Amino acid sequence: MSLLSQAHALAGEMSRLRREIHQHPELGFREFRTAALVADTLAEIGYTDIRTQVGRTGVVAEIGRADGPVLAIRADMDALPIVEQTAVPFASQNAGIMHACGHDAHTAILLGVAHLLRQQFTAAGEQWHGRVRLLFQPSEEQWGEDGISGATAMVQDGALEGVAAVIALHVAAERPSGVCYFREGYATAAGDIFDLWVRGTGGHGAYPHEGTDPLFMLAELLPQLYAIPSRRINPLDPCVVSLGSIQSGSADNVIPHEVYINGTTRAFSETVRQQLWQEIETAAKTVETLGGSYQLKIGKGYDALYNDPQVNGWLQNSAAELGLEVVAVPHPFGMIGEDFTYMPKPPPARCSCSERPMVAVAIIRRCLILTRLFCRWRGGGRRGQGGARAFRNGDRPRQLPLKSRKSDCNMS
Repeated sequence: MSLLSQAHALAGEMSRLRREIHQHPELGFREFRTAALVADTLAEIGYTDIRTQVGRTGVVAEIGRADGPVLAIRADMDALPIVEQTAVPFASQNAGIMHACGHDAHTAILLGVAHLLRQQFTAAGEQWHGRVRLLFQPSEEQWGEDGISGATAMVQDGALEGVAAVIALHVAAERPSGVCYFREGYATAAGDIFDLWVRGTGGHGAYPHEGTDPLFMLAELLPQLYAIPSRRINPLDPCVVSLGSIQSGSADNVIPHEVYINGTTRAFSETVRQQLWQEIETAAKTVETLGGSYQLKIGKGYDALYNDPQVNGWLQNSAAELGLEVVAVPHPFGMIGEDFTYMPKPPPARCSCSERPMVAVAIIRRCLILTRLFCRWRGGGRRGQGGARAFRNGDRPRQLPLKSRKSDCNMS
């Protein structure tokens, strides 16, 4: 039976799994039911090397031989705090929680890959040279109370030890089915947040001259913040400064003593990223010339995601060999964030790099076949069809800051 035929034979089971996961979504680091489903399914397939509670609620499984490199594949499992408004029969049963970002699909796809790998290893395991490690990751969408997300938590628990390369994908409901999009180099941006308080004395609305007004200072400050990307950063360096919240006052005749501003910055270059922080500080200082004061806090979020050119090439070649339509995207996917960036870069000695390792080719082909198959009939979620894109990180892992923040969804 051909690989494609084997994949088609799994269509019903993958649909069942995806809908089961979609119907019972769970937020980050609370994926207890999903993790149990994953572990039970892997055991039913025939996997014996299964670890649970990795990175708190993650699951890791491994298959293969110890005489070659280890290739890891990652799928995220968590959902979003969103009210589902679809009419599908498998709609969320957990109030206020929904798989709106495709992680239910990612988990089902990787379980399908686990099926195909097990079949291949049973039939021709003596031809394998290396191992495949399956990473079912918790909490991509948000950080825990200790300020880390699921990728960092799994790295801390040793899930990436000995790994030569790690790959992942993300379905994209706005893309046509059967098309694989690849980006070499930077794929998603570094995303940080800032909290800024502008303070004055406040006072009575009838006597503004007797105090200092932070709302008046805000009127001077906002144009400077919005001008940072266009007037303070080299126009050849993409970046974003966006405000999400401005809060102040509670009465029509009272000048408040404080204005709170919350926003986000995005950049690909680490130099530009840090320059954005400095420029926000410089802009905030202007309120001092108006008799006010300020307090600024920067919360460092996910680093920019860099796709390794070599592994990206393996993926593209494998997709083409399978007859899939391949699109090499000439620009990053967007200014969104992704914690896959914290999966580690392998030391050069661990990765044979003149040819694609046999185990890498096998797993890549299975991932791509199941992605194509899955996106043709998965349905539900936010929209109908879906494409796929693959990521590979090129940065060493770094600890996230001790601040709890929700990250971006790659589908937004």
